[in-house]
Amino acid sequence: MVRQGVRYTPVCDLLINLMKVATLLLGGLSSAVALAAPHPRVVSINPCVDAVLVRIAEPQQIAGISHYSQDPRASSIAPEIARRFHSTAGTAEEVIALAPELVISGPHVSPATIRALERLHMPLLKLGVPESVAESLTQIRQLGAMVGAPERGEALIAQIEIALAAARPPDRQLIDALIWQRGGLVPGAGTLADELLRRTGYRNLSAAYGLQKWDVLPLEYLIATPPAVVFSVSSDESEHDRMSGHPVLRGLAQRVAFRPYSFRLLQCGGPTIIDAVTQFAAIRRGLHR
Repeated sequence: MVRQGVRYTPVCDLLINLMKVATLLLGGLSSAVALAAPHPRVVSINPCVDAVLVRIAEPQQIAGISHYSQDPRASSIAPEIARRFHSTAGTAEEVIALAPELVISGPHVSPATIRALERLHMPLLKLGVPESVAESLTQIRQLGAMVGAPERGEALIAQIEIALAAARPPDRQLIDALIWQRGGLVPGAGTLADELLRRTGYRNLSAAYGLQKWDVLPLEYLIATPPAVVFSVSSDESEHDRMSGHPVLRGLAQRVAFRPYSFRLLQCGGPTIIDAVTQFAAIRRGLHR
């Protein structure tokens, strides 16, 4: 018998079937090991989870992190820390080669990768991008339990709660604000960014513009009804300068405070919340000087 130019014999077919059976058995064994292991070997293909793992797991537990976490422009992990860990592009082949006892994926992982890992019965934890502080803290507790470090998870949660308390505004005045990405994409109600703005004394004008959860704000609307402060999302200062220096926005900058806001602070919860609310609070204090 010939399949795609390769000659197969009944013996070959038998070997292939045996390999499939062995894979299923090993997958089941791997699942059992993961459930029993107090400190499982973990591969994360979720960059937001990476930032939590490096804070709560033992370094030797982390077999791999997402390659996004090694990009300083977007990573929520300090470059010198991210470089300590092996990274993958999130393919099933790369993940399997690292022989993890637990794989943590995210919403942007290729469906083909997920299907391959599930077919192999690879222990898989799927976590989305948190849309509230409460959801982020729940994820930290879940990860702490999964990697055998609940006390470190609680310690990280305590640090986040301390940062939130320190960033609380001293008065009830709300400052009209907008987080604005290149292309006009704006986070609205129901996002973690919206909650962090509210917690630090801002009113997100996304709803006033009639925008949805994640929506695009035309430049004309921004000019017609500007907020007091625009957080222009960028990967570096030069990109912020190009955005705020747009010819149409130069005149607006006389009435509106344009402040840079790092792209990495917009994507994840976890320890990123600490940096985000600290920056929001510092900018708010600066506006009153």
